[in-house]
Amino acid sequence: MRFRIIEDCRADYPVRVLCAALDVSPSGYYAWRSRPESPRQAANRQLLADIRQLHEQHRKRYGVPRIHAALRAQGRTVSRGRVERLMHHHGIRAQRPRTFRVCTTDSNHALPIAPNLLDRHFTATRPNEVWVTDLTYVPTDEGWLYLAVILDLFSRKVVGWAMRDHMRTELPLAALTMAIQRRRPPPGLLHHSDRGSQFAAAEYRKALKAHGIVPSMSRKGNCWDNAPMESFFGTAKSELVHQKRYPTREAAKRDLFAYIEGYYNRQRIHSALGYITPEQAELRAA
Repeated sequence: MRFRIIEDCRADYPVRVLCAALDVSPSGYYAWRSRPESPRQAANRQLLADIRQLHEQHRKRYGVPRIHAALRAQGRTVSRGRVERLMHHHGIRAQRPRTFRVCTTDSNHALPIAPNLLDRHFTATRPNEVWVTDLTYVPTDEGWLYLAVILDLFSRKVVGWAMRDHMRTELPLAALTMAIQRRRPPPGLLHHSDRGSQFAAAEYRKALKAHGIVPSMSRKGNCWDNAPMESFFGTAKSELVHQKRYPTREAAKRDLFAYIEGYYNRQRIHSALGYITPEQAELRAA
């Protein structure tokens, strides 16, 4: 094990320094290094290379569970424990999310409030049965960029989104319009949001009613009533937004578009879906 540590660190520190620190002889290390590689060592070396490739392919967003699931999807019959040991030993880990949030909900209004029909039942049996939605913000050097997103609860797929330099009703309404045009949902779809004035506004309620969509709203000040949206925004920020500094809103828009449409919906495997992508979940349901 000590020789293995030296082998892993020899690119950064002199071998003699490492040997002295670990109380082994340089001659012993070189003798160990000259031994033929065992089948297990060769297999671990190849597995580590595959792990590193997946980790970089997903921009260091994957930890042990998703790396293991991605390997299994490639046909590799490898245990999760083995993947975890290799990743831990070589310092390969997922980016950690930051716990910082500014509330974008303005619930101090006299607009009509819909009952909480979803009531934290975060499952759906088919696409276009339940949509959840919310707003968030992205910092840029020009100021805030606001993002509205609609998720289909069945597949966790982003079915509608919009970005603006303001958070007036027009922002989530644009996301709703995109979702309706893309999905053509049947009457009776449940639409869940928080109590924000944007979602309670007459224009937004009119759009829901026109398409036979049933509104549902969280309890006051309770973000856990819309946990799937909180989870999506937390993921997007830890995997993308918090890793960047955007000079302009347009730069942020380009990155968010690529993340939502190119990566999240079609490439990122989701634990709630059994480690498949939202796109795969919908194809299986078709």
